[in-house]
Amino acid sequence: MPPSVDVVDETFLAVPRERVAAEFADPARWPSYWPDLEPEVAHDRGPAGIRWTVTGALTGTMEVWCEEVLDGTVLHWFLRASADRPDGRRAARSRAESDRRHRAFKAHAFALKRRLEAGRRAGVAPDGGR
Repeated sequence: MPPSVDVVDETFLAVPRERVAAEFADPARWPSYWPDLEPEVAHDRGPAGIRWTVTGALTGTMEVWCEEVLDGTVLHWFLRASADRPDGRRAARSRAESDRRHRAFKAHAFALKRRLEAGRRAGVAPDGGR
């Protein structure tokens, strides 16, 4: 059975990928991004990002991939997980839940973009640019 929640998102940040990856490397930040999930690192790829297994409201996998693109980073986020029903079976695929999770993460991604790009004028290379 496919996961009940399947989310893919991309956001461009005019920031070096090491700075973006550092935001997700700190476990103290995770509850602000995913308050009802309990991520456990499955693979820490340093500046390329992190893969987690998740439990809590959903059970499955999640990933942040920080891809170097031009003078910044494309922040990719993937969530593939399922909610268990009270009878122990997996819930059916939920477009509404996928959309809700997608909108919530996009709000975090845009907030991160505003914070990390603060003071940068359009068309100007980011600090520490390549």
